[in-house]
Amino acid sequence: MRSYLDFEKPVAELDSKVDELRTLAASGTDISDEIGRIEDKAAQALADLYQNLTPWQKTLVARHPQRPHFNDFIKGLITEFTPLAGDRKFGEDEALVAGFGRFRGEAICVMGQEKGDSTESRIKHNFGMARPEGYRKCVRLMEMAERFGLPVLSLADSAGAYPGIGAEERGQAEAIARSTDACMALTVPNVAIITGEGMSGGAIAITTANKVLMLEHAIYSVISPEAASSILWRDGTKAQEAANNMKITAQDMLRFGVIDSILKEPVGGAHRDPAAMIATTGDAIAKAFDELRGLDGDAIRKQRRQKFLDIGRKLS
Repeated sequence: MRSYLDFEKPVAELDSKVDELRTLAASGTDISDEIGRIEDKAAQALADLYQNLTPWQKTLVARHPQRPHFNDFIKGLITEFTPLAGDRKFGEDEALVAGFGRFRGEAICVMGQEKGDSTESRIKHNFGMARPEGYRKCVRLMEMAERFGLPVLSLADSAGAYPGIGAEERGQAEAIARSTDACMALTVPNVAIITGEGMSGGAIAITTANKVLMLEHAIYSVISPEAASSILWRDGTKAQEAANNMKITAQDMLRFGVIDSILKEPVGGAHRDPAAMIATTGDAIAKAFDELRGLDGDAIRKQRRQKFLDIGRKLS
């Protein structure tokens, strides 16, 4: 069953009308022309709506529960995927899933946050908010990928690293820093995709890559709108105002040079046609790796380093 966001109410009403007419048509009434007219009207309303989304509306789309998650991308793009568990220091973290598989026939290391798609799975994956052991697991796998000369693919979708007391006691900030450093040190190509929320160090820890791509309605920021609202105004209810002023959209990130390209989503967002979005993402990943093919290890590391130095110089 499709879930509608608050700003999609006009479309929801038209879709509901179409469903009512289809039920009536099933009884033998010929109203196909009327159904077609309202369907066209709903499609146009949806297209118009998504053509002019505000940053806050994009934030809501990026968080849509039916948006394709890490496991959906794995099932659609990676064959023979074998997840590995544990950081060899403390334990396993289910929020960050990482392993090895094949992308279009070639071996690859893949990692990313999984939010879950049901109450049970969301609790299991801690809503995609990783603890230190998750980032240390990623470091372990990146070191393995480096040793065997395998490219690294990261899929970021998280509201941020888990802010719990236990996570802080086990060195959350240090783990994020080491994961970021491990990304920078790779001599194999790495590509990162922000598929939904790319919030705080929780996302940066695995997206410091040669190529960083974003889905059209994804968001990317050092802090969530709610957290920014609490800090700036001591009022968490001003998240919408914060989002509209933080420059967190894919379009902002491309303009600032933080990302390399934007992946267009189906009309109405990735959640309306996950299969099409996954296919588009697969083509973009293949293109990104192809652009890095032929570079030696030193050139790959130098290109990545220069990319992030240029961001600071451009924005300063």
